[in-house]
Amino acid sequence: MSGHSQFKNIMHRKGAQDAARARVFSKLAREITVAAKTGLPDPASNPRLRSAILAARAENMPKDNIERAIKKGAPGEDNTVYEEIRYEGFAPGNVAVIVEALTDNRARTAPNLRSLFSKRGGTMGETGSVSFNFERVGLIEYPASTTDADTMFEAILEAGANDVESDEETHTIYCNPDDLFSVRAALESKFGDPTVCRLDWKVLVPTPVTDLETAEKLMNFIEALNDDDDVQRVTTNADIAPEILEKLNG
Repeated sequence: MSGHSQFKNIMHRKGAQDAARARVFSKLAREITVAAKTGLPDPASNPRLRSAILAARAENMPKDNIERAIKKGAPGEDNTVYEEIRYEGFAPGNVAVIVEALTDNRARTAPNLRSLFSKRGGTMGETGSVSFNFERVGLIEYPASTTDADTMFEAILEAGANDVESDEETHTIYCNPDDLFSVRAALESKFGDPTVCRLDWKVLVPTPVTDLETAEKLMNFIEALNDDDDVQRVTTNADIAPEILEKLNG
């Protein structure tokens, strides 16, 4: 597993332990509502909504919360207009970072994030300033227990995906963004619902992080970003040295 993936997993586990559940549910509900607004409020006919519901279930979001969020996105129920905005910049250690936000007030979100970058040792850049370090991809994940690596590899080729990375925890499948939902449909017919299905950023040019102090500052920076209500997802190109990963895990 790459250092970037290991770091991502560390942040996920730490976030699951430390983040207020109400805040996590709020972000998931916002994505469900926006997905319902941009298509039909029926997951069977709305791939984005179905993916949002899968993400909510993965975090054990109660069924009632999910249903309320879907209803809020139905025509005439809520007139709030949300914008999807991408911010780019550098985190501590000169690590490239992409922040994806979902906001009803751009004039609130941008200054908040600019201040956070500054206070936490980062630098916010212009759109496109770091995204060349990444590739926009469709991302699908299944637990490693779903099937063996060889079977999954054959399945993703038949489904039209580009690549799969299998380890002891997860099968991570990459495809072209436009093919995301057709690939998912093909894999679902064999393996059932995935645990993750979304557009994501795959690292092309990693940035090494070789000391514990920088790694800890980076973790704190990402946690602070995730604490902002408007931030939906944070992606970095950090490649943390194995010995530093062990200390972070400890």
